[in-house]
Formats: sequence, C-alpha cells, structure tokens
Amino acid sequence: MHRRKFLAAVGAGAAVALPGVALADGPQIKWRLASSYPRSLDTIYKAAETVAQRVAAATGGRFQIQVFAGGELVPATGVLDAVREGTVPLGHTTSYYYVGKNPAFAFDTAVPFGLNSRQQTAWMMQGGGRELMNDFLRDYNVLTIPCGNTGVQMGGWYRREIHGLADLKGLKLRISGLAGQVMARLGAVPQQIPGSEIYPALEKGSIDAVEWVGPYDDEKLGFNKVARHYYFPGWWEGGPQLSMYVNLKEWAKLPREYQTILEDACLYAHVDMQAAYDVKNPAALKRLIESGTQLHRFPNDMMEAAWREAHALYDEIAAKNPRFRTIYEPWRRFRDAQVAWFATAERSYDNFMAAATLGKGGEKR
Repeated sequence: MHRRKFLAAVGAGAAVALPGVALADGPQIKWRLASSYPRSLDTIYKAAETVAQRVAAATGGRFQIQVFAGGELVPATGVLDAVREGTVPLGHTTSYYYVGKNPAFAFDTAVPFGLNSRQQTAWMMQGGGRELMNDFLRDYNVLTIPCGNTGVQMGGWYRREIHGLADLKGLKLRISGLAGQVMARLGAVPQQIPGSEIYPALEKGSIDAVEWVGPYDDEKLGFNKVARHYYFPGWWEGGPQLSMYVNLKEWAKLPREYQTILEDACLYAHVDMQAAYDVKNPAALKRLIESGTQLHRFPNDMMEAAWREAHALYDEIAAKNPRFRTIYEPWRRFRDAQVAWFATAERSYDNFMAAATLGKGGEKR
C-alpha cells in the first residue's frame, strides 16, 4: 500500500476505534494557533499545519485549528505569554526561547551537550521528562506536547577559520540562550539578532559568525555566500525539540477524545519533522560543499573547554534555582545512561558504517 494511503488509513482507523467516541455528535471547536516560525522556515512551520490537518481529519472537521505564522498574531518569542494568558489556546514554539524567564525551560528543547533527538524523545515520552516539564509549566498555565525535532544541528557559519579556543576571543557570534552564556565564558561575544537581519549583518561584518539550523535551512538563507567556513557539530543543540503549548484551562474543556487526537497529531508531526530533515539535509550539504563551502569539525580544545564551562554553568544555576535543579538532576542521570548505551551499540554500528561507506575525504566509495 502507498505510504500516504497507509498512514491515512491508520489515522482514520485510530479515530474510529477510540472508545466512547461519537465524533459526529462531538462539539464544534475552532482554535487559533500562534507559531514562532515564519512560513519560509517551511519544515518547522509545516509541523503546526500537519497537526491542524490531522486533527480536522480525525474529527470529521469538528475540531478546526487555524495556524498563524510568527509575527502574524504575536511576536515569535511571545508565544508562551500568548498561550499562558489565553490570547490563543495553542502555540508551536521552542521552549529555550524563554530561558530568560527560567533556565529550566531549556530542558523542553535542548541544552549544550545534551540529548540527541532519539534520546530527547525517549526522555520526554518514557523517561519522565514530560511529567517534569509539565509540572514546571503548570506555573505558566501551559501543557507541553513534543511536536518536532530537527536532529543535531550544525555549528554555524564563520567568516574566518577557527583553529583553536583562542580564536573565539572577541568573536561576535549570533547565538542565544544557555549556549550564548557558554560561548561568553569562552571569550566570544554573543549577539541576539532576528532571523531577517542575520544575512546583512554577516555580509557587512557586523557579526563574525552565525548559528542557525542545518544545511537545508541554512542554504535557503544564503549564508555560504558571505561565510565560507561551516562548522560541526552544534554541541548546543544535539536534538532540539519543538513543542506544542496548550493553555491548561482550554485543554481541560476539550473532550477527552479530542485531547487524545490532538496529542496523537502532535506526535505524528514530531516524527514527520525529523524524517523530513533527514531526507533534506544530505542533499543540501552536498550542494553547499560543491559550491565552495569548507566543512570543519570544531577543534578539540574548544569542545573540551565548552564541555567544562557548560557543566560549571549548570551547577551554578542549580545551586540557586530549585526548579532548574529538580529537572537537571534526573535529566543528567538519564543523559549519562543514554550515552553509555549509545556508545555500546549505536556508535559502534555508525562508526563501522561510516568507515565502510565513506572514503578518507568523506566521499562515497
């Protein structure tokens, strides 16, 4: 059976099979959803539209969600407040945008030297992460549902090559959140610049480097035209999760069947986004390299120093912030156990496949 027809059949079957559902008699509900993302960031933005489409299909059109791009209803970083205050019942956003309110928000997305995408999903779905985050978010009148992941991101575009830790001194890098704090401890100068202003700032030399997402999204913005050095890995975003925020009071009003359908739609979009990036990024990276982009791994001394400073930062925050500490301690135990497991099986397999498939220069054998 064709993949799309199969998934549609599964989705339709799931809706029919829900116990106690009489969707034909269900209430008519129309919700607005504020996204933090522009339509041009199509793979991320599409997740919210996917949720809306699947919720409508599963309820026979009785539960309608209208999606608004970042800035159309509220500013991109205003989604949390909009959902909390009930301006909109739904918001698709990235929780680490709000670390200024409390650094604990980062655990709902990513922290430097944190989980990869599979581990983040495991943490949220089976490792107690979602319960911890929703306990924390109750103070903000918000429920969170995982709704997308880009996979590990790249380390960004640099106008000049980074040979070692010393080259970070005074470097003006577009980066924010906890990653920006770590970079500042390494001597860089973090800059917070809206997406629309990044390219001209990099072109003029107002900034020296920028981190964005990965090859597919970066290529569209043309960073390779003004900065030739492309670094990896994005150690601050090993598996950044996107989140669907739901206003708690509005959530409580939904029939239980609609709650289940909304959650299932979010989790479908969650997997679909990762799959889309895994398909789009390899071809985009190949095009970038063919156009003259120079690919570099971050120097070891920089990586090691960043690891030390990141964990020193976490310990300092945990000592002062009980909310952060409550999540950080079980999260760190979970991360360390995951790393040990992945090192045993996943890394051994991945390393062999890389060696068997790729030549010394990274070209296919």
